[in-house]
Amino acid sequence: MTGRKADVVLINPGDRKQIYQDLANNISAIESPFWVAVLGAFLRNNGLGVEIIDANAENISPEEVSNRVNEIKPYLSAVIVYGSQPSASTQNMTIAGKICNALKNNTSSKVAAGGLHPSALPKRTLEEENIDFVIEGEGFYTLKNLIEVLKIPSEDFSGIPGLWFFDNGAIKNNSTAPLIKDLDEVLPVAAWDLLPMEKYRAHNWHCFDNINDRIPYGAIYTSLGCPYSCVFCCINAPFGKPGIRFRSPKLVVEEIGLLVNNYGIKNIKIVDELFVLNENHYMTIVELLIEKGYDLNIWAYARVDTVKPVNLQKMKKAGINWLALGIESANPDVRDGASKKMRVNDIKKVVRTIQEAGIRIIGNYIFGLPEDTNETMQETLDLAIELNCEFVNFYSGMAYPGSQLYKLAVKECWELPKKWHGFSQHSYETLPLPTKYISAKEVLKFRDEAFNRYYKNQDYLKMIEDKFGKNVRKHIQYMTKNKIKRKILALNDY
Repeated sequence: MTGRKADVVLINPGDRKQIYQDLANNISAIESPFWVAVLGAFLRNNGLGVEIIDANAENISPEEVSNRVNEIKPYLSAVIVYGSQPSASTQNMTIAGKICNALKNNTSSKVAAGGLHPSALPKRTLEEENIDFVIEGEGFYTLKNLIEVLKIPSEDFSGIPGLWFFDNGAIKNNSTAPLIKDLDEVLPVAAWDLLPMEKYRAHNWHCFDNINDRIPYGAIYTSLGCPYSCVFCCINAPFGKPGIRFRSPKLVVEEIGLLVNNYGIKNIKIVDELFVLNENHYMTIVELLIEKGYDLNIWAYARVDTVKPVNLQKMKKAGINWLALGIESANPDVRDGASKKMRVNDIKKVVRTIQEAGIRIIGNYIFGLPEDTNETMQETLDLAIELNCEFVNFYSGMAYPGSQLYKLAVKECWELPKKWHGFSQHSYETLPLPTKYISAKEVLKFRDEAFNRYYKNQDYLKMIEDKFGKNVRKHIQYMTKNKIKRKILALNDY
């Protein structure tokens, strides 16, 4: 084949309208796909020609993706399925499947699927999707080795760890690929130059200090994995087990500097499932950022029990303006069942301490954990209203593939979404889990009503106006007017 412009095309799938409904227009974020970009950098550094198509950011159809691939003529097209939230990639599988189908029907390229969801369900993904390969695990060396075999060309894929494929119609899988030990060697500075950097948009709340300054936006990892095993989370599916590995603070800050200097980025998300964990790691990053003197607006994930008050002032000085806390539930029995053993008084104390340091909080709550009742969900809502965090996310309990809840749901034969985008918290087809005591419909109804109660609460709106001004208050009021539909509720609004 002549006219080949790259060896591999990496594709970030996404259908914002399907996932977020009308919230996609100007409320939700458009995340830069760091995982795709770092895979691209790794492959390029190993002598392979790489192109990236961010179908989500560019908002292009599967057919348009296949047309672009036809122009590039790669040996391999790899659809990398990660979500804007580390534990929610499954919601993108519907559009990922359509892209894979278009590639198989309209191009001569071999097609692979990789990422979190395919790693959680590799056999099922290979069976159900119109693809040639599944990349299980982190994917770096699996992808590199696969492309090199295709270039020979050869049909012998037996020596590639982490690969699932067809052999004479039968599904075969090789040994599991080992985890990367030296992240600095394998996770270089991402290939930002291959992405449409002008299209990424920060979350609305991330920019409450300047609500019209959401573009440009970047997202980076400083670590991979998580040492915890929360029942609702599937973050460790590509890694096989709980654990965490770190990039060097020096490399992280170097990458942030590149985003600042080359792309004018101020708004940054640290994608790590848990950034505030290893004090030496995150505080070294903080110290280096302070030395650089960048004007940053960063948000990152923390746990209530990992926050150390003594570090908060420096974190704020480094530009960490927002911390996302997984509070989950107010009820100790429900919270303990989710592997979050924290007392309510501890939660309240940490929230106030963070806010006193000038750092804002995104409180994350889950309605519909296995032990939840209407009464315990009300306890959680009451706590959320009392804490009055600058922003909250109210989630429904969802059995993401790769999580313990998914295994439990399959074992108990609980009804799961019929379409992969039904795992999205905001889609029309959303179908949360039932609990031991209440139905999925009751869970979702409570969640949607809680959203309204929180964001229309006058104490909350007054706090928002006092901290961020009237324009942000109006923005919140506009946000609550966005109507989203729920199939199982047969309602047209929240």
